[in-house]
Amino acid sequence: MKIAIAGAGYVGLVTGACLADFGHDVVCIDKDAGRIAALRRGEIPIFEPDLAGLVGTNLGAGRLSFTSELAGAVAGAEVVFIAVGTPSRRGDGHADLSYVHAVAREVAASVSGFTVVATKSTVPVGTGDEVARIIAAANPEADVAVVSNPEFLREGAAIEDFKRPDRIVVGVEDERARAVMTEVYRPLYLNQAPLVFTGRRTAEMIKYAANAFLAMKITFINEMADLCEAAGADVQQVARGMGLDNRIGGKFLHAGPGFGGSCFPKDTQALVRIGEDFGSPMRLVETTIAINEQRKRAMARRVIAACGGEVRGKTIGVLGLTFKPNTDDMREAPSIDIVRGLLDKGARVVAYDPQGMAAARALIEGLECGESAYDVAEGADALVLVTEWNEFRSLDLARLKAAMAAPVLVDLRNVYRHDEVARHGFAYTSIGRPVGAGDGGGLADAAE
Repeated sequence: MKIAIAGAGYVGLVTGACLADFGHDVVCIDKDAGRIAALRRGEIPIFEPDLAGLVGTNLGAGRLSFTSELAGAVAGAEVVFIAVGTPSRRGDGHADLSYVHAVAREVAASVSGFTVVATKSTVPVGTGDEVARIIAAANPEADVAVVSNPEFLREGAAIEDFKRPDRIVVGVEDERARAVMTEVYRPLYLNQAPLVFTGRRTAEMIKYAANAFLAMKITFINEMADLCEAAGADVQQVARGMGLDNRIGGKFLHAGPGFGGSCFPKDTQALVRIGEDFGSPMRLVETTIAINEQRKRAMARRVIAACGGEVRGKTIGVLGLTFKPNTDDMREAPSIDIVRGLLDKGARVVAYDPQGMAAARALIEGLECGESAYDVAEGADALVLVTEWNEFRSLDLARLKAAMAAPVLVDLRNVYRHDEVARHGFAYTSIGRPVGAGDGGGLADAAE
């Protein structure tokens, strides 16, 4: 099939590379000429495991191409995916649909023959109706079926998620689109990936409902962690006991410093605004947002308490800055609030992250960066594990202690065991576990 994708950002690029790998003829469109030139050279503007290789392979095979000219790409396409950003609108938390609407107007002027326009961007309920209206108003002769096809990609595992999805959701109002979208995903459908057809508004709602529920699940276990600390229970064992119930499941039951990233904060805010617009308040989601914001700020206070209640003039080493491992994404990362909170109290903060340091330096004034975990530990009065990159899971504790000014380890991901850390002479603080408890692990879900 001939497929055009408007937007060569994270979702558009992953979608394009994977569909091309299935054998489709895919062209990704982006107005950023510099980005297009880099992609044509096989240079990937984001960090996502295995994406560079997938793009390079399909570029070489001629199945994937990049352009900044939308008209030509859309004119020959059977399906046009809209995969542009929908950031939170400044001031009110609503999803900003200006990019989606602009693409719809451009697509309307360029389509030829029957074309399916599939919105993959995360958009509020009713956006598909508006996209259809915009296209019809701009080009009454256009033969277009607008569908909703939300993405469910976890940063750091996006290719695996695309090729082995839990489900593929397609919201249609024009039955002609059903056969077209079935053909797009036929390679996955043959592998038994559930292809779920719904109404368009239902598909739009599924995306927000799924992300909000996962955000609430993370927030619930974080509150349980606080209660476990107060009551002398172990949150990891509580989570395991809960997760073995198939109705609950163990994923996203990992206590930590709060959720961040490009999806959960933005989408929970947008869902609250959608609820307000329809006169159906989303009280659980509102509370989830408030608790999460408070938690991120509270983590700095936890570090300060571990340092004896005062960090002025002290050096704090931070391991991990991105909102999760295997990405360079710093959007809404808990580390931002933690580092700023420490800097505000007079600490010197030196951090190391395998992928996120350039972005972090641009966001956090006063942040210093090291070249490794051991470099960051040199002369530090405390070490804080914020993001559980694999390389932080088996650190040489003896080497760390020898480098540090004071052996204080604050583990915000419960990666280590208390007895192991204590045996090396550290004062150890973790999340939701009594002293001497915990089996380590901290295997956070890739979407967190």
